[in-house]
Amino acid sequence: MICTDRQDRAVSKEDGKARRRLQAIRTRGAAVLEQTRRGIDIISDGEQTRQHFVTTFIEHLAGVDFENKQTVLIRDRYEASVPRVVGAVERKAPVFVDDAKFLRTLTDRQIKWTLPGPMTMVDTLHYGYYGSREKLVWEFAATLNQEAKELEAAGVDVIQFDEPAFNVFFDEVADLGVAALERACEGLKAETVAHICFGYGIKANNDWKATLGTQWRHYEKSFPLLQRSFIDTISLESHHSNVPLEVVELVRGKRVMLGAIDVANQQVETPDEVAETLRKALEYVDADKLIPSTNCSMAPFPRHVALAKLSALSAGAAVLRDELVGAHV
Repeated sequence: MICTDRQDRAVSKEDGKARRRLQAIRTRGAAVLEQTRRGIDIISDGEQTRQHFVTTFIEHLAGVDFENKQTVLIRDRYEASVPRVVGAVERKAPVFVDDAKFLRTLTDRQIKWTLPGPMTMVDTLHYGYYGSREKLVWEFAATLNQEAKELEAAGVDVIQFDEPAFNVFFDEVADLGVAALERACEGLKAETVAHICFGYGIKANNDWKATLGTQWRHYEKSFPLLQRSFIDTISLESHHSNVPLEVVELVRGKRVMLGAIDVANQQVETPDEVAETLRKALEYVDADKLIPSTNCSMAPFPRHVALAKLSALSAGAAVLRDELVGAHV
């Protein structure tokens, strides 16, 4: 068969796509296998489909210009060049649903998918066309709800929304942030999670945290509001942070996904260290509502460190579980 140069390029492009698909299958399969081996009960695909926790979702939406960016202040903390909203935001097709369907075929355990929260999405671009942050927050909430419902239909058991903006814009959280998050979760039967952290991975976040003193009490602003919401689970960082554990009392009755692994330090925790963090939390959350987790993503770690920390998380949870079972024998 003789191909023209144009055909050669087309074949090469298709070959490249096929190789990337095969690599994605292998890496997601490896992520599921490693989590299963290490005793993780709620499985993700390693978030390999989410290159950035906010913009990967946004770049699939119509009405957003990624070519002509604008510099804005993010989290009232640092400047960044971000995409602009230049028209009505529209989700013309599912973003992660096919990936979630594939993940569902890889395990019979519960699976989790993570989406950006509406307030944090608005704080990661320029709202332009909508004229106000509030209007765009509600638009994003409705868009996220569409995606979340289809993820649920694809077999996702746990849907988490990342809202680090909740630790910054306290008035906005009270005025519309929690309500918009509820709109994103509207009608879902899957477990819903609100994840709020102080930020990792960049110098601006580390510098900001260095100014916060010996106690980070920001959760005292959002937790009472979330406690009254219909969000099922609250996720927060804890281990090696300056968050006082008593703030967990403010969401009494909710499930609590507690960070018992430090994602800013490559030192691997021992099972006893993990168990101690979880043990202390039991003063403020019932044991059947406590879910051991990491403080945030472990993306910055070398593979062997991330896997060792997952093993420590599982082993530490087992230590505490054995204690609790023994106490009731």
